[in-house]
Amino acid sequence: MAVYSMTGFATAHAAPSAEAAGAPAGHGLGLEIRSVNSRFLDLVFKLPEELRGSEPALRELLNARLKRGKVELRAWTEGRNDSALRTPAVADLQRLVGVQDAIRAWLPTAAPLSVADVLQLTGRQGTSAGDQHEPLLALATEAVDALRKARAREGARLAAMLTDRLGQLRQLALDAAPLIPQLVAQQRQRFLDRWNEALGSDAASAGATEQARDRALSEATAYAIRIDVAEELTRLGSHLDEIERLLKAGGEIGKRLDFLIQELHREANTLGSKSSSIELTRISVDMKVLIEQMREQVQNIE
Repeated sequence: MAVYSMTGFATAHAAPSAEAAGAPAGHGLGLEIRSVNSRFLDLVFKLPEELRGSEPALRELLNARLKRGKVELRAWTEGRNDSALRTPAVADLQRLVGVQDAIRAWLPTAAPLSVADVLQLTGRQGTSAGDQHEPLLALATEAVDALRKARAREGARLAAMLTDRLGQLRQLALDAAPLIPQLVAQQRQRFLDRWNEALGSDAASAGATEQARDRALSEATAYAIRIDVAEELTRLGSHLDEIERLLKAGGEIGKRLDFLIQELHREANTLGSKSSSIELTRISVDMKVLIEQMREQVQNIE
């Protein structure tokens, strides 16, 4: 399966259907969908009054095709672009005159209908919400398909970036691994030098020399335990393997990736807190920079 981003945009249009001679003007449809990242699937609909009846079906469609993200769907009707306006039917004009006369009998000061009012009122009769329901759903399906393709393209870019950062983190872990034995060996040698100094001191008694040796060995052991990051590096490698597996599997992986990124950050922090050399501190800082870059991008994955 592909890795999907939660960021995307798609639009679709349907031209007005052809009308018979003398029939009211039809309407086309326009629809756009935009999505950004969100913890859950958050749907927002902006529909004109004549299309509101289709909202439940649109909601069901989006719930079936999308898993996460704040998704805004906006739809509108589009009039025909004919250069010549259609003349309203005589029956429609007669009905409007009758309605106008009835209203002005009660409200003599009411303004008479203008030509624009007549064209608008007769044009509304050309297409009902029921007539637009199926075309609207077909248009929404087309737009959702386009949105998923856009999110897949963005997801592929994010997956490539994350894979690159995984490789850099693995290299930093490899660089850190041999530093610990070197540091332990150096510190052990310093402790042994202190012990030899104690042995060679004329003023040192046998008991003091033995005490110095025991303390040197104890300090060397404690130091080795304190700076040992083998466990952290092992866990870090395990998290990197799991992230790589999820990226290859694809699908709805955003929340699991977010959790693993938090675990990576914890291991990098521990590595820094145990650091006893400038080189190991640099590696820890570089790791945290890479992990933060990954965290920002994982927020956009479905």
